Amino acid sequence: LKAERENCKTIDNSISHFETASRDFTLIDTPGERHFIRNMITGTSQADVGILIVSAKSDEFESGFSETGQTKGHALLAFNFGVKQMIVCVNKMDDESVTWSETRFKEIDQGISEYLEGLGYNRSEVMIIPLSGWTGENMFTKSKNMPWWNGPTLLE
Repeated sequence: LKAERENCKTIDNSISHFETASRDFTLIDTPGERHFIRNMITGTSQADVGILIVSAKSDEFESGFSETGQTKGHALLAFNFGVKQMIVCVNKMDDESVTWSETRFKEIDQGISEYLEGLGYNRSEVMIIPLSGWTGENMFTKSKNMPWWNGPTLLE
C-alpha cells in the first residue's frame, strides 16, 4: 500500500505465499502499531506460528519491551490466540548502536526468553535469531558479521 510505504508502517494485513524444498508457507504480515491492533488480532488469529520482530537498536528494544510497550502485548495476544510456536527475530543488528554485538543479542535473548516462558511458551521450542532486515544477514544466508552465531537463518 502507498500509505504504508510513505509512513514505513504496516497498516493492513497482507498475505504472501512461498515454498521451499520441504515446506509451503503462507505469511500474514500484521501491523504492530497500537492504532491498528484490530488488524493485528485478525491476522494473528489465523496463524500457526508467530514471528515476533524486535529491534536490537539502543532504546528501541527497551521501549517496546517496557510495561507500556507493544512487544509484550503482541506476544501475549499471540499466545492467547493459540499461537504456540514462536520465532523471535532480533532485527537491526547492523545498527551503529549495536554493531553486530553478541552481548546485545544475549541481553535481548534473556529478556524475551524469560517473558515468553512466563506466558507459557517452552523455551526449547522458541527460536531467537539475530538478523538484519536491511542487509538480509541471517534471513536467508549466514551472516559474516556475526561469526558468533551458530544457529539457523530465519529461512532454515
